[in-house]
Amino acid sequence: MSRIERIRECLAGAFAPTELVVEDESHLHAGHAGAATGRGHFRVKIVSAAFAGNSPVARHRQVYAALGEMMQTDIHALAISARTPAESTSAA
Repeated sequence: MSRIERIRECLAGAFAPTELVVEDESHLHAGHAGAATGRGHFRVKIVSAAFAGNSPVARHRQVYAALGEMMQTDIHALAISARTPAESTSAA
């Protein structure tokens, strides 16, 4: 299973998102010191009711917790857009 698939599986299981996009941006960071470890750079867009009432920092912490050990073993950098369904609809 690829890292993207593992990230998707972790986040889908934790948040039952209505929208989930995971992109591997590691190629954009080739030569970067963090890339030397083999860990990747990823961008996540996730929409879930589980974020309701939480600040952006709390939402990021929720995502980090859901990814668990992957944050130590597979992910060097993670850009996160975490919204509720209502926020996603109003931003469209």
